[in-house]
Amino acid sequence: METAVESQKGQPEVFVLVPSYNHLPFIETCLRSIFAQKLQPRKLLVIDDGSSDGSVAVIERVLKDCPFECEFIARENRGLCRTLNEGFAAASSAEYFAYIGSDDLWLPEFLESRSGLLSRRKNAVLAYGHAFLMDENGAIFDSTANYVDSWGNYPDGDAREMLLAGIAPVSSTVVYRRSAVEAVKWNESARLEDYEMYLKLMTRGEFAFDPAVLSVWRHHRYNTSSDRILMLRELLAAQERNRDCLGVSTEELRQIATRTKFRYARMELQYGQKMSAIHLAKESWRGAESAAQLVRFCLRLFVPMSAVNLWRRIRKNYFRSKKINPKEI
Repeated sequence: METAVESQKGQPEVFVLVPSYNHLPFIETCLRSIFAQKLQPRKLLVIDDGSSDGSVAVIERVLKDCPFECEFIARENRGLCRTLNEGFAAASSAEYFAYIGSDDLWLPEFLESRSGLLSRRKNAVLAYGHAFLMDENGAIFDSTANYVDSWGNYPDGDAREMLLAGIAPVSSTVVYRRSAVEAVKWNESARLEDYEMYLKLMTRGEFAFDPAVLSVWRHHRYNTSSDRILMLRELLAAQERNRDCLGVSTEELRQIATRTKFRYARMELQYGQKMSAIHLAKESWRGAESAAQLVRFCLRLFVPMSAVNLWRRIRKNYFRSKKINPKEI
């Protein structure tokens, strides 16, 4: 009988890392989505970064069902970027590296599709794509593919324009070429772990875009992404630290920051944070792409959140009607 290892001979080798931190309700679903990959990882490493919610016991139990080589490290809290660097250092013999947060999950074709794309695109430093959005109850309610006219307009090839606009791939959609990351590493003083990595990688090669939606980004109250002002502050600091690799002048960087701030003002308004949106817009209204966009922003200030929430419920119900069930993955 053919073994799993024999059936995968000649296919790309991917090392998978799961940095785990206080995601007790979600970690089992995450791990089992990795077990179900059509292309099995060469190895799975799970590092628990000082969880205090009982995650360790769940991880130890679930890893007993892992159908391929795996390792578990539980230690004190050191932060996500240090955990990523620690996990990446263990991936020295694999061609590709991927990590997934312990609250997210992959569809079964994820590793096969993304690593296959990298195998075909020799100049690409990473492969990425869109993600479904899931709430903390496990319901799919949206997709980044529905925002291609704004922040979800992901390019294939040169990622510079996207990154300078303050837009970055969702981490759970990315598979890295290990050799590209080796000379870069994650900045352990950064709070927004991936954006600075992407800035450095964009000068080393292409970002290969895969149109298939093969991962799930879970949204819940503990997401760093829910603190948009923190994200903005970290994003602007990363741009300042990497001005040389961006190849822009001080004035150009200032203009980029102004456009980015106005985009975040629009995001704050989208989420009902009108006072925060107004404060950012006062600083950055010159960053609007057009007069029409600025007018729309002003008009949007008068739309009640009840109407916005109604529209969101309609969208959620639409996605639920598609019956995308992560428990079947």
